[in-house]
Amino acid sequence: QVQLVESGGGSVQAGGSLRLSCVASGYTSSSSCMAWFRQAPGKEREGVARINLSGGYTSYANSVKGRFTISRDNAKKTVYLQMNSLKPEDTAMYYCAADGSPYGSTWYSGCVFGYWGQGTQVTVSS
Repeated sequence: QVQLVESGGGSVQAGGSLRLSCVASGYTSSSSCMAWFRQAPGKEREGVARINLSGGYTSYANSVKGRFTISRDNAKKTVYLQMNSLKPEDTAMYYCAADGSPYGSTWYSGCVFGYWGQGTQVTVSS
C-alpha cells in the first residue's frame, strides 16, 4: 500500500503561481511513475503531468505545457507540481497518483495508476 498526501492548493488570481506537493509513504518501492491529475466540476478527471522514477522523463498535457513543471525528490518521497501563469480554466481539484497498485486502472502516459491522494483544491480567479 502507498499513501499519498497532497498540499499547496489555494486561491490565486490569474497569472499567479502555486506549488503543489505530494508526500508518499508506505510501500513506495512499488511505485516508479508519479503523476498529477485534476478534475473540474462536471468534467472528467484528466492527467496533467507525469514523471518517472529518476525524474529524467516527464510528460505534460498540452493545456499546461510551458506553464507547469513536475519534479520529484526521491529522498523526501515527494513529488511537486510548480504551476505558473495560472488561468481560470486551471481551477480544479488536483490529485497526486502513483502506479504499482495491483488494482490500478487509470492509464496515463504509459503508466497505470491505482494509488491516489485525497486531493487539493486550486482556484484561479480572473
